[in-house]
Amino acid sequence: MCKASGGRWLGLAGLATLASCADPTQPAPGEMEPVFSADSAQVRVAAGAQYARRGWWWRHLWGEHYRRQWAVPVTVPVLRLGAVELQPGQVGGSFQTNSLHLRTPDGRAFVLRSVDKDLSRSISNEHLRSFVGPVLRDQTCAAPPYGAYVASALARATGVYHTNPRLVYLRPDSVLGDLRKEFKPALYLLEERPNRDQSHAPSVGRSELVVGSTAMLLATHARPTAHIAARAYLRARLLDMVLGDWSRRADQWRWAAFEEPGGRAFRAIPRDRDQAFFRFDDGWLTRFISWVRPRYQSFAPTLEIAAVDPLTITARPLDQTALALLTEVDFQAEADSVVRRLPEAVLTQSLQMAPAEARPLLARELLPPLRARRDALPAAAARFYQVLQQDAVLAGTDAPERFVLTALGPGRVQVQVWARPAGRPDSLRGQHTYDVRHTRRLRLYGLGGNDEFELRGALAPGFAVWLDGGRGTNSFRQASPAGTVGVGFTVAVGPHDAVVLGPVVRRRAVASATADAASWVSSQYRLRVGK
Repeated sequence: MCKASGGRWLGLAGLATLASCADPTQPAPGEMEPVFSADSAQVRVAAGAQYARRGWWWRHLWGEHYRRQWAVPVTVPVLRLGAVELQPGQVGGSFQTNSLHLRTPDGRAFVLRSVDKDLSRSISNEHLRSFVGPVLRDQTCAAPPYGAYVASALARATGVYHTNPRLVYLRPDSVLGDLRKEFKPALYLLEERPNRDQSHAPSVGRSELVVGSTAMLLATHARPTAHIAARAYLRARLLDMVLGDWSRRADQWRWAAFEEPGGRAFRAIPRDRDQAFFRFDDGWLTRFISWVRPRYQSFAPTLEIAAVDPLTITARPLDQTALALLTEVDFQAEADSVVRRLPEAVLTQSLQMAPAEARPLLARELLPPLRARRDALPAAAARFYQVLQQDAVLAGTDAPERFVLTALGPGRVQVQVWARPAGRPDSLRGQHTYDVRHTRRLRLYGLGGNDEFELRGALAPGFAVWLDGGRGTNSFRQASPAGTVGVGFTVAVGPHDAVVLGPVVRRRAVASATADAASWVSSQYRLRVGK
């Protein structure tokens, strides 16, 4: 569930019905107790047997979800942090997840995250939490407990960078100190935390520099010599569609940096697969909630074209930034590549990443939809391209740039973005053609720097065009007196900007949120910049 708003959607929809929903029956003696091997190196325990104890009425209201998977006892290794020389560091996580950063003596970073979660922790009001908490707590089972391991295997098969999660059972350890109260014995996901030098890690390309989204976006919007590897990111997003992973905000990615002839390229590393294979359409009330809030898309038996827009909406600002200059041909090529890399043998093998006891049930529930969603991916990719074209965004950097808009006939506009390095000729960063058949609005942002917006020909795109130079001394002009600018153009004008355009162009003041890279990253992606 969306970590900051998990309580909001269920609280509003469920308050009127909670009184008629009984709490789960109490566990039988010993039902929840872990069973250790003779040497205590392994344990057999269920991830969440309590979810399967809900009755008929509750399940019909709030969904069957993956209750049976959560109730299957699985055998996993026992982890004692001191025995493997993992030292606790910062406590992290969200409202719903316990997360602990760990470090080895040689400086490698890991993270320990609870498998079971508690959505009710997102509600600060104690009275409200006591009322809706049972429902929120129960909805953890809308995602399978072992989906992250399957997602990692599919990422590896498709050439998407990934982490390598391991399922462990945490035992009390003196190195935890006071944290033992918070990190109690239970199942946890243990994985490396890609950060800084990862030259030892082939799963992230042995990058010598891995950073978070804030650092990456500040770098790519600060100068034209840094950029996102667009097709690699697109491939990761297409895999998200196959997995039904709708929760892909900007803070759920890390980025592997590589030095290339044209500058520094950042390749995407998806993380936090809590919502992969999310199932939310199998209860009367959850189906209603997903209708009201379409972003809560379920891992349906097939990938419907109509689901592409809501399925991808949480990552829309990042998608618009990273994929702005890719063509429809690029989208189809990447979709075809993902399909080829996911034959039946790969899909079947990916399920082997889950604990052995859970595999038969996991195969019955996940394998048929995975096949169908893979086969539907080319059509979904075409729709994804169209969705991004409807409200297209192209952002520059804090360095000087030149945006050239050229009329290609009625309803079509080509946009070129040129870098303007001091003392050197301008260099083309990229170009894209926008068509009224797909585009309703096009927004160009220069951000910082002294930018030029040059309009060529008889521009009559038939859709709205917004030009915003951001901070700096910017110019907006027509390339020749014979050129014309039709209705629908709006220019955000700063105090020192020069505007030489026709009278039909509307003028607005530059907004602080689009003034430069820092304000853009903070406002568009809701990331914390600075302290």
